Amino acid sequence: MRTLLNIIWLVLSGFWMFLGYLLAGVVLCVLIVTIPWGIASFRIGVYALWPFGRTIVDKPRAGVASFLGNVVWVILAGWWLAIGHIITGVAMMITIVGIPLGIASVKLVPVSLMPLGKEIVDSRTLQPV
Repeated sequence: MRTLLNIIWLVLSGFWMFLGYLLAGVVLCVLIVTIPWGIASFRIGVYALWPFGRTIVDKPRAGVASFLGNVVWVILAGWWLAIGHIITGVAMMITIVGIPLGIASVKLVPVSLMPLGKEIVDSRTLQPV
């Protein structure tokens, strides 16, 4: 079931959101100082490409630096990506079949706003991917 949902997700939303994260990551890496945010953008972008079967959890050692980094992230790229997730989520929820995908898209909004201090793990084992 996860594979089927991931394929439908990839076609309807995942590829486009991945491109958004890729663009944000490239721009942030070009600016040199913001390379850590660019790397976070690539990491979350890959997750947004194929999300089912994985989940995001808080890193136990994330602290004030992650919070401050997330503030910078929201200003630079986070709010654009969050708007993209909200728009695609609402668009998918229009149909009954797309409701689970729309919910998944809306669940990505907090991660798109605060990617630092998060870790992507396998849903079954909760081990880092």
